[in-house]
Amino acid sequence: MPPAYLQTDIHVCVCAATNCEVGPWGPWSSCSSPCGVGSKERSRQVSNPPRNGGSPCPDLRQRRGCYGNNVICDNAKEVAKILPDSFKRNFKDPWRRPHMLMKEEKDSYCVYLRVKQASAACRLKLWSAQLVRERLVCAECQSDAMSNSDRCAGDGIEGIRTFWTVASTPGCHGSWMRELSSEHCRCPPYSVLFV
Repeated sequence: MPPAYLQTDIHVCVCAATNCEVGPWGPWSSCSSPCGVGSKERSRQVSNPPRNGGSPCPDLRQRRGCYGNNVICDNAKEVAKILPDSFKRNFKDPWRRPHMLMKEEKDSYCVYLRVKQASAACRLKLWSAQLVRERLVCAECQSDAMSNSDRCAGDGIEGIRTFWTVASTPGCHGSWMRELSSEHCRCPPYSVLFV
């Protein structure tokens, strides 16, 4: 018989292991990018957590790739062509034909865009040197630059990065994001024009 100090009463609880149980998958989210490559995800909840050494829970989130092809994507692919506002108001082209002079004059509108990227060539001209990262730029869409849809090509989409190029400075191009637009307005001095 072992000595008294080695004798112990061992009580073992024999409890059944409970494996993790999860609910059904929820719906897939919309694509994270309305235009181009993005991702979708879905999730599920734990309905009964594991206990007493039961199997752990499986993945609670799933992610998969997607390709956003929203109606606005066509506008996002347009590249804005811009010029300095020195080409601005009341510019009369002496070579215009009479039928071109009868074109209906439409109200201008302004778009405020935040520059996200600008190439090094933009620093070569004084006016285009203002096109620097995080600068808010006012771009005016005048009647002569409007398409049949009464908008200027490349005028951007809120929250989506779009692209621009300077018509008078070779190699000057970049990207920006539209923050605001205003109907019936004119941009302040030292802004840009859509071509």
